[in-house]
Amino acid sequence: MTGPDKQAELQALLTEDRSFAPSAAFTEQANARDPKIYADAAKDPEGFWAKEAADLLWRKPWTQVLDWKPPHAKWFVGGQLNVSENCLDRHLTTWRRTKAALIFEGEPGDQRVLTYQDLHREVCQFANVLKSLGVRKGDRINIYLPMIPEAAVAMLACTRIGAVHSVVFGGFSAEALRERINDAKAKILITADGGWRRGGVVPLKQVADEAVKDCPTIEKTVVVRRVGDKAQVAFDPARDVWYHEAMATASAVCPAEPMDAEDMLFVLYTSGSTGKPKGIVHTTGGYLTHAATTVKYVFDLKDTDVYWCTADVGWVTGHTYIVYGPLANGATALMYEGTPDYPDKDRFWRVIEKHKVNIFYTAPTAIRTFMRWGEEFPKRCDLSSLRLLGTVGEPINPEAWIWYHEFIGRKRVPIVDTWWQTETGGILISPLPGLTKTKPGSATMALPGISVDIVNDEGQPVDAGYLVLTKPWPGMLRTILNNDDRYRAQYWEKYNLKYYFTGDGAKRDKDGYLWLLGRVDDVMNVSGHRISTMEVESALVDHHSVAEAAVIGRTHEVKGQAVSAFVTLKASVRGDEALIKELKQHVVGKIGALARPEEIFLTAELPKTRSGKIMRRLLRDVAEGRVLGDTTTLADPAVVAKLKTQYEGKDEG
Repeated sequence: MTGPDKQAELQALLTEDRSFAPSAAFTEQANARDPKIYADAAKDPEGFWAKEAADLLWRKPWTQVLDWKPPHAKWFVGGQLNVSENCLDRHLTTWRRTKAALIFEGEPGDQRVLTYQDLHREVCQFANVLKSLGVRKGDRINIYLPMIPEAAVAMLACTRIGAVHSVVFGGFSAEALRERINDAKAKILITADGGWRRGGVVPLKQVADEAVKDCPTIEKTVVVRRVGDKAQVAFDPARDVWYHEAMATASAVCPAEPMDAEDMLFVLYTSGSTGKPKGIVHTTGGYLTHAATTVKYVFDLKDTDVYWCTADVGWVTGHTYIVYGPLANGATALMYEGTPDYPDKDRFWRVIEKHKVNIFYTAPTAIRTFMRWGEEFPKRCDLSSLRLLGTVGEPINPEAWIWYHEFIGRKRVPIVDTWWQTETGGILISPLPGLTKTKPGSATMALPGISVDIVNDEGQPVDAGYLVLTKPWPGMLRTILNNDDRYRAQYWEKYNLKYYFTGDGAKRDKDGYLWLLGRVDDVMNVSGHRISTMEVESALVDHHSVAEAAVIGRTHEVKGQAVSAFVTLKASVRGDEALIKELKQHVVGKIGALARPEEIFLTAELPKTRSGKIMRRLLRDVAEGRVLGDTTTLADPAVVAKLKTQYEGKDEG
């Protein structure tokens, strides 16, 4: 990736001396409290995963733990199980049958609690509805729903009968939905009349109707009545089926279909750096083992916990850490439909207080937003029920980590900063909260049973370079749907099938801790120096006036790339030329002169997807003067248009 001198410069970019050890009381009760777990798993990774898999309910035992023919893996070869049975049926013979499986909090304030018994009944009924519509094992089902319990019901019903689900985030456009339906060749679309967002109706059915006009494989659309008359939906009796009407006559008895460990479980689409979205294929036995194991150890899940992951089921985090992982462990998982700021900016903290949430898992983008709003909002609420916090989605800035620790965890709660991808199926790098001394901004180390390294372009180990996976793991993607050549090229061919290429940069500090630096296309090359956008963002957010920052590298005729920063200020701060100069110097002070932004633009908002991720690709389009790329996934497309106007009339400061 770089020569030794460049590696040393990159190594020096981020220094973090603060560390936080788990309390003796937390370690004493932790699911993972013996450090031997790392050494034992490293000595025999297949044995480690086989032991974890044995905690699941298998219809037929496997004959081989791993069959590895790079780049294709088969885990638990010959074994048979059913995901729905593991998430529901096996709990019904215990006291958990009357335990809350899902707690639903709707944006308007409505609430539902589904026990394991309730959820099992609804899943069986809806599985029978799907069968009555002609769905058979192996058929593809598209799910386009808001964050309501029916989303989990639909997913589990598919797994019960061996159908393959493809969940599409409810914020995607008709064009994006159509593309995903057609690539998967989905037979049934499950949607809702609408969903609630900041008091308004998200017109899901209207979008779905527009999409399926050009989806020849869709035979029926099942519609959940969520909003009611306000949704004003068109209903086609030849194609559309009301969920509640079909459920009213469906039997609650539906035997679970035995599935081979390597049968396809779901397809989930993720954006590539270029080209069409990739349909990531996950299979049954390995994925469920990975999901159940990581929930148990990373989140230290107990039977008494109320666990809340704030992701949407349209993303892999919602699949693994709202539905499959928690339910396989017999947990109580909370689902929330709305946004963090409706009806007020304390909504998340009110939900934690109301439901006595113990484990809270959210994104760094959300945490930086909470910082911007100020600590008065969490201070209004009783957060004493919290015993573990987590972050997911991108590297977290050290100062955002500290704010999370101080104002949400009240300086007493461990934080697990997790790294993983849609492709990996579950968490790969994270602290174990009862064992690991944490450092703000570092995901610390690979989990037991996971083997990672940092290498250069030639595949040689270095302290700063590309993050790679050196051995297969159970939750790994098996291929890209309809495009195995792309799977090979994107993830394996860079290192001749020896390593899985994550596409992320990383460095290792003197203690062996891993620091994720974001996508390698978010690493800038400025005058031959490689600078992580995340590190410059961390430096900017460290300034007391800054709420959030996004950094990109734009083409520079002398330096190769120049650092461009887009900054939002805290509510009480007034921006001017003096502040811009101060911020540039602040970056120099935190990192060095090589990282000084060429330009800083003060903006009221940054372009974000509806799931809260900053769209740096669009910022690069703005900075390079290119025609703007696809903006359909933005929460507010007007934001990037305003930025483009501002940039074209720029006064850099």
